[in-house]
Amino acid sequence: MAVIFFLSAQPSLDSGLGDWDLILRKLAHMAEFGLLALLWWRALGSPGPAVTIALVYAASDEWHQSFVDGRHGTPTDWVIDAAGVALAVAFAALRLRASRAQSR
Repeated sequence: MAVIFFLSAQPSLDSGLGDWDLILRKLAHMAEFGLLALLWWRALGSPGPAVTIALVYAASDEWHQSFVDGRHGTPTDWVIDAAGVALAVAFAALRLRASRAQSR
């Protein structure tokens, strides 16, 4: 969470790659919030609270960005973060189900 906060406090993360920069940054957001949810799931032992923490932190991250020069927080970015959380948790749940089925 500290890494996310640190990166969100940077005025610009533009790499100069044009359209690819935007795409790669959005994919990075999905990955970092998905990973955040998975780490909280592992720590808490339950996906529900982990998803809630990740989504609330994603909202607070967008709010934080609205105070940083050169950055802005948007509901669309929160939806992208939430998609990363959903994909990561769904993938982990499927893997968990498959591993439980194999051990029977």
